[in-house]
Amino acid sequence: MLALSNIFVLMRLILFSFVVLSNFIFAQTDSIKIDSVKVNVVDSIKRSNEIDEVTITQFSVKKLNSPISTDVYSQQFFRKNPTPSIFESIAMVNGVKPQLNCSVCNTGDIHINGLEGAYTMILIDGMPIVSSLSTVYGLSGIPNSLIDRIEITKGPASSIYGSEAMGGIINIITKNALQAPNFSADMMTGNQGEINLDIAKKVIDNKNFSSLLSLNYFYFGNRIDQNKDNFTDTALQHRISFFNKWNFKRKESRLASFALRYFYEDRFGGEMQWKKKNRGTDNVYGESIYTNRFEMFGIYQLPMKGKFLLQYSYNYHDQNSFYGNTPYMATQKVLFLQLNWEKQLGKHNLKSGISYKSNFYDDNTPGTANLLGENQPMKSPIAGIYVEDEWEINDKNTLLIGYRYDYHKIHKSVHSPRLAWKFEPNPYNTLRLSFGTGFRVVNLFTEDHAALTGSREVVIKEDLKPEKSLNTNLSYLMKIPVNNYFINVDLNGFYSYFNNKIIGDFDSEPDKIIYNNLSGHAISRGISADVSTNWTLPFQVMLGVTYMDVYSVNDKEKTQQLHAPKWSGTYNLTYQFENQFSLDLTGQLYGPMRLPTVPNDFRPEYSPWFTLMNIQLSKKFENGFEIYGGIRNLLNFVPKNPILRPFDPFDKNVDDVINNPYGYTFDTTYGYSPMQGIRSFIGIRYQIR
Repeated sequence: MLALSNIFVLMRLILFSFVVLSNFIFAQTDSIKIDSVKVNVVDSIKRSNEIDEVTITQFSVKKLNSPISTDVYSQQFFRKNPTPSIFESIAMVNGVKPQLNCSVCNTGDIHINGLEGAYTMILIDGMPIVSSLSTVYGLSGIPNSLIDRIEITKGPASSIYGSEAMGGIINIITKNALQAPNFSADMMTGNQGEINLDIAKKVIDNKNFSSLLSLNYFYFGNRIDQNKDNFTDTALQHRISFFNKWNFKRKESRLASFALRYFYEDRFGGEMQWKKKNRGTDNVYGESIYTNRFEMFGIYQLPMKGKFLLQYSYNYHDQNSFYGNTPYMATQKVLFLQLNWEKQLGKHNLKSGISYKSNFYDDNTPGTANLLGENQPMKSPIAGIYVEDEWEINDKNTLLIGYRYDYHKIHKSVHSPRLAWKFEPNPYNTLRLSFGTGFRVVNLFTEDHAALTGSREVVIKEDLKPEKSLNTNLSYLMKIPVNNYFINVDLNGFYSYFNNKIIGDFDSEPDKIIYNNLSGHAISRGISADVSTNWTLPFQVMLGVTYMDVYSVNDKEKTQQLHAPKWSGTYNLTYQFENQFSLDLTGQLYGPMRLPTVPNDFRPEYSPWFTLMNIQLSKKFENGFEIYGGIRNLLNFVPKNPILRPFDPFDKNVDDVINNPYGYTFDTTYGYSPMQGIRSFIGIRYQIR
């Protein structure tokens, strides 16, 4: 049952929201427009490119009609298991895994096809606004309320996005103010005390432009310790995000938009008795992180012959944090500009562009110190140019050839060719094949959270060289007709070969992480399959399974990558009842994954098979309201012993050979799954078109 106090808080939030906005809303609304549920079915008799878009009705998923295999997920898809942020909801996508990297503060990153989060490029409206520092905590600060849709490309991307997209791309498309509802609200709470509030309102809507203003507020303040290790199972979080987007109506439907977002979070995880006065001391262990982030981004189509599109973005990210008594203070500022040109010449769709990215990064670690130990912030401007030709050879074959050239201040010239081919012999079968290269400059202190916790000493053996990769991806989409509908089968094979790969050595010395360029090579390879129904029956199915083998070879010794299960899968089952009731069963299945153990560790080196299952019942009303509720982690799975020696977090008694014969030290890197067990949630949505 939900805690009574949480229900009262939720009711107060609802009342407050409606009192403040009611006069403004209803004064401009003569009648309430009903946003009815529409079911669209792909017609097998129509053009083949319509079939190729594979719209999955209940799940709102489609595949773009392009040589690059890209899946598009609407906001409705993620509502099958409502969560406060992108980081949690993205787990519903097969082959994409949000990985928790710390059992104390619950930071994480997003893995695609087994590659660490640093290899995933995250874009907002097509711009690389999620900087490396913000991948540590910023992902949890992107609320689902901002999303119109998410485009996911696994493997090498087009040359437009640059060389750093080695594992794949997650492009978050925000809502268009011209098309967004006049008002929407989504409020959710749960039995553990979390509260999430999303409110969005069109503040201006006229013949020239529209402006959308939204607020996201999340609070979780209950200290819960179900495994009795005296550490919070889930980090306490208090965050707020403001978002304002402007879309302009221009002649000849030229594009123009501008957006601002501010995000603040106060996060804590640690010993149950920790208080603010203990921040930065060695009396009581706590990981306390204050995050301030500002973003600005926009698009402007120039009034010129041909399609010239200017993209621009700027973000400022400040992190003030202590991991026990280890401070980590960091600031990053990133400016991005790109001018794109596009022209259709017969069967050739030509694209080209120039870009400039300026990156300023500073922290209090040796990563930004010169040889004399003096602070020296990193400044790394990158200028680039790209060309791309999508050539429709005939009705069955399309070829994409792309090339990008970047110039890096330190690493000089970077060449990134791309090649993709689409073969569609008939409307029911589509084959895609792509090749590409990758190049990535590594910043350990922003990409590997284990380097920040203070539980292990960071050792960098030499000047680290940039990583390089060769990537290929093969996709086969088959549509099986069943009584004028389809069963969609999507098979994907992937292979990536890395040189100079940088891997943290957690095994050689238990109290250290040793970083070095791999003298050998690393490989990520595998195959995934997705099966989905596309019919108007009340029962809808979407299943996915992935097998991958991710490992490194150093001095002829093969080592499996940490936190990369060979087997994983997703399941999404929906049943639509009469009277607008809907039941959703969603979840993820993970096979054994290698974990960062220490010598003579009593904990298993590999995790067990486990599934995180969720169920939700929702009801829509004709007046624009929707009520939903359900249970998360239905099977109550939680990992065992995620923290080593939680009773001695400052290692004050590690030399006690009687009680600590193996010399264990405090370590937080073993966790592989959320520590929250079974729990309930309930929420309400309201919308005026």
